[in-house]
Amino acid sequence: MKTSKIQRIREYLSKRKTSSAKKIGVLVDGPNMLRKEFNTNLKEIRELLNGYGEIKIAKVFINQYATDKLVEAIENQGFEPVVTSGDVDVRMAVEAMELIYNESIDVIALVTRDADFKAVLMKAMEMGKETIIVGAEPGFSTALKNSADIAIILNEEEEEEKDLLEV
Repeated sequence: MKTSKIQRIREYLSKRKTSSAKKIGVLVDGPNMLRKEFNTNLKEIRELLNGYGEIKIAKVFINQYATDKLVEAIENQGFEPVVTSGDVDVRMAVEAMELIYNESIDVIALVTRDADFKAVLMKAMEMGKETIIVGAEPGFSTALKNSADIAIILNEEEEEEKDLLEV
């Protein structure tokens, strides 16, 4: 029986965690990741990361144009929506820096494809935090993937299937 990608990632993450559960802070770049073409499932992301540790902070950053329905869906998945009238990336980077200096957080997990967050990952590692990057193709920055301890591509199977069909 073929194991699903989610099962394989859960097994991998659970092998990496130590005996004491790691405390994770998750930050989601809403405008970058909550797009129809990616079909991002926040519940799936939560389940994946729960295989590695205990999520203590889970926030989704969205702009002021987000619908009430989107805000409600984010809340229903157990994430805190953070609505900003300014640049979402800047607000998320500031929050990430707060997590880096939060002694009760062991792991910083960013859900984005944006290479602008590479500096955040580098600072997190410098400060002794583990890093996980979760993204989707197309457009998932290679530099970003290579800068994290763990990189997860959400729609990788779909991309592989598409490549096989094109052959």
